[in-house]
Amino acid sequence: MPTQPSPSGNEPHKARHMAESFGIDAERYDRARPDYPEALIRRITATSPGPEIVDVGCGTGIEARQFIAAGCEVLGVEPDARMAEFARRGGVEVEVATFEDWDAAGRTFDAVVAGQSWHWVDPVAGPAKAARVLRPGGLLAVFAHAYDPPAPVMEAFTAALWRVAPDSPYGSGPPRPAQEIYEQMCATFADGIRRSAAFGEPEQWRFAWERRYTRAEWLDLLPTTGGLTRLPPDRLAEVLEAVGAAVDALGGGFTMPYTTMAVAASLPT
Repeated sequence: MPTQPSPSGNEPHKARHMAESFGIDAERYDRARPDYPEALIRRITATSPGPEIVDVGCGTGIEARQFIAAGCEVLGVEPDARMAEFARRGGVEVEVATFEDWDAAGRTFDAVVAGQSWHWVDPVAGPAKAARVLRPGGLLAVFAHAYDPPAPVMEAFTAALWRVAPDSPYGSGPPRPAQEIYEQMCATFADGIRRSAAFGEPEQWRFAWERRYTRAEWLDLLPTTGGLTRLPPDRLAEVLEAVGAAVDALGGGFTMPYTTMAVAASLPT
């Protein structure tokens, strides 16, 4: 589901309990979360001055494997040991740490990337750290998916979550459109990059694509999202039952339009 305000308001990087909840079921996370558009991968590899990449908050290695397939050498930095171990099994080298606390040990890289994870990084310390580990001309590229499921599905989700978890910020009212949320998030990312005074002017890239979901595929994805990762099993089951009924009413599936948004900036050469 689209990202909603975290318990820390405009400071999601401080909501560590949520940031570190995604490893509860790393296998499901890897199976259900979508890949990134190949056009994004190509643009990053073409813009980077070389193939050596640090993947911040690499999770189970979804984008890391895509960059490896494109010929890059990827080092993941991931705070959740469960996610890191899954990524290693998929062939990704990973060091367990938050990006802010990670010790690069004098190593430098051509690009720092972050997929669906930069909002968990301090918006000022993150770009400054990236600048320190990048070579001249190095690229910082952070990106995320914006998507809104069909209105009946979203309404069923919000109503059910409000019933089972009325204190959750995800169920506290009608959700804001994903495009609006992610435009604001990207503006925050760009502002943090500017405040580092290390990079050139950030660019914003967009990639539109779509994916067809069956009922089973959508219900597989939902438990990997921030509003549900920490729900008890009985409450999660109630939410999934309500959402499943809404998908059934649409004929058992739907096509999801995605927009993958990226903010990218390079160091001077």
